[in-house]
Amino acid sequence: MEPSDTSASPHAGNPPAQANLAAAPETASAPATRSTIVAWALWDWGSAAFNAVIITFVFTPYLTSKVAGDHDSGTAALGFVTAVAGLLVAVIAPAAGVRADSKANHHRAVTSFTMIVVALMGALFFVKDSPAYFVPGLVILCIAQVVFEIAQVSYNGMLPHISTPANAGTVSNVGWAMGYLGGLALLFIALFTLIQPEVGLFGATDDGGLRFRLVAVLAAVWFLVFSLPLMFSKRTSARPAPDDAGPGVAGLGDAAPGDAAPVRPTSRELRGFAAWKADYARVIRRLVELFKVERSTFVFFVASAIFRDGLATIFAMAGVIAAGAYEFSGSEVIYLGIAANVVAGVGCLIAGKFDDWLGPKAVIVTGLICLIVGCVPILVSENKTMFWVTAMWLCLFVGPVQASSRSFLSRITAPERAGENFGLYATTGRAVSFLGPALFALCVTIFGFQRAGGLGIMIVLALGLVLMLRVPAARTDFAKVCPTP
Repeated sequence: MEPSDTSASPHAGNPPAQANLAAAPETASAPATRSTIVAWALWDWGSAAFNAVIITFVFTPYLTSKVAGDHDSGTAALGFVTAVAGLLVAVIAPAAGVRADSKANHHRAVTSFTMIVVALMGALFFVKDSPAYFVPGLVILCIAQVVFEIAQVSYNGMLPHISTPANAGTVSNVGWAMGYLGGLALLFIALFTLIQPEVGLFGATDDGGLRFRLVAVLAAVWFLVFSLPLMFSKRTSARPAPDDAGPGVAGLGDAAPGDAAPVRPTSRELRGFAAWKADYARVIRRLVELFKVERSTFVFFVASAIFRDGLATIFAMAGVIAAGAYEFSGSEVIYLGIAANVVAGVGCLIAGKFDDWLGPKAVIVTGLICLIVGCVPILVSENKTMFWVTAMWLCLFVGPVQASSRSFLSRITAPERAGENFGLYATTGRAVSFLGPALFALCVTIFGFQRAGGLGIMIVLALGLVLMLRVPAARTDFAKVCPTP
C-alpha cells in the first residue's frame, strides 16, 4: 500500500509514453470552478434516490418481500435480472462512452439519460403488491439500471475535467459522500412522511403497496430536482478529439504505444449503424492496445470490474437480506439505510484525504480486505444486532473503495479520452456483472438460506483483491487538462 509518488519510477524517463500528457500544461485552461464541482456533486446527491431508495433499501425489498409470492424465489429472480441488466450495460456502455467523447458532450448525455431514469422511477408507482406485478416491476428495474449505468459513464467522464491529480481523490470521494448523504436525507423524508405513519402523505397506506409506490415517485422527483444544477450548468465536457488521439490511459509505467494508427473517420462523421460500428471498432482497438502495451492498466480494468461487482451486489442485496433473513420491518430497513448512509458518507470523507496522500490503491486494497472479513458474520449469525454491526462495518469501506477506484482511473486518464475510458470502466465492470448476483443466487439456492449469499460476495471480492495487488500504484505526475466550465 505504497504512496503513489512516482519520481523514482523506472519508466519516468520514457519520453514516448509521456509525450501527449506532458505537453498538456501548454494548452491547459483554468480548472473547473467551485460551482461546477458542486453541481457535479449534487448529481451524486440526487442519484442516491435511485441507488439507496429504489435499489437498496425501499423498493427492491418491497418487490421481493411483498410483491413476489416467495422471498427466496423473489430474491433469486432479482439476482438473475440484475445480471441481465449488467450484461446489457456491458454491450452498450463502450460505444456510449466513445460517442460522448466524439461529440464532446458528456453534459448532454448525462442530462438525457437522467431524464429517462426519472421517468422509469416514476413508472414504478404502478407496481402493486400482487405477484401479477412482480415481472413488470423487475423489467422496469432492469431497464432503469441499464440507463442509469450509461448515464454514469458520462458523469464519471467529467471527473478528469473538474479535478487534478492532486485533488482527484478528494473530489471523487466528496461526490460519493454527497450520494450517501443525499440518500440519508431522502430516507429520512420517506420514513417520516410515507412509510412510518399509519396514514402517510397523500393517503399512503399498505393497501396495494401505496406507501412504497409513492416513495418511488418521491425518489423520481428528488433525482430530477438535484440533477437540475448540472443540467443547467455550463458544459464541462472534453474538446473534440480525433478517433485515434493517442494513448488515453497513461501513468502505470507500461511500455509506450507504437506508431500512430492510420487515420479513420470519427463517429461524428458517420451516422446510424455505421457510427456505432465505428465506435465498437475503436473500443476493440483500445482493448487490444491495453492488453499489448498497457498490461497493468488492463489488469486494473479487470480487477476493478470484479471487485466493483461485489460491491454492487452488497448494495443490491443488503435490504433484501435484512427484510428476508433478519425479518426487518419496512421501518427497520429504512433505519438501517439511514445509519448506513451516515457511516458510508463519513468513510468517504475520511478516505478522500488518504486517497490523495497514500494513493487510491492503498485505499482500495485496505477496503477490500476489511470487506471480506466483514462478510463472515452474515454467514454464521442470525442475530439482528450482529447484522447491524456488520452492516455498519461494511458501509464504512464500500464507498471509499468505489470512489478511489474512480479516482484511480481519473488520475491515469487523458481528459479527451475520459468517456472512452470510463465507458470501458463500465463495460469491464458489467462484463462480469453477472458474477456477483449469480454467485449470490447460486449460494442461496445451494445452501437453502438467504444469508448464504454472502459467501458469493466474499468470493468475488477476494478475486478482485488478488488481481488488484498486481496493479502498480497510479502515477500522479501527469498534468491534466481542465477546460474552463
